[in-house]
Amino acid sequence: MKLHAALRLLAGTMVLLSLVLGLTVHRAFFFLTGFVALNLIQSAFTNACPAMTIMRKLGIKE
Repeated sequence: MKLHAALRLLAGTMVLLSLVLGLTVHRAFFFLTGFVALNLIQSAFTNACPAMTIMRKLGIKE
């Protein structure tokens, strides 16, 4: 799996997980959804994403 596909998979999984947890466990999990969204927006402008840095260190290729 390439880096950008892994990043989309991670972001989608985090959004879906936080929505499910927000609906079933506690509403505070919706803040995680917002955090993921803000991180995606800032990475579109800055081209920097902490998750990509971690994934590169784990050996996921571009």
